[in-house]
Amino acid sequence: MNTLMLLGPVGTTELIVILVIALLLFGSRLPEVMRSLGRSVVEFKKGMRESENELHDIASEVERPAAGKPADPKSS
Repeated sequence: MNTLMLLGPVGTTELIVILVIALLLFGSRLPEVMRSLGRSVVEFKKGMRESENELHDIASEVERPAAGKPADPKSS
């Protein structure tokens, strides 16, 4: 069983404690860490979009018959 499910939802007090701990751990590097995290999310979304486009292109090639090839008589 998932441990997080046992703890329940994170409340406002817990979120503030987590943010204070993060501030203490990262200090002045926090903006840099957040910036790099943002860049990582953007790169991940870009990769997902490229993968979806590639899959869409492959699916559209499969759906339409290739030009110049005779149709398969068994498919009728």
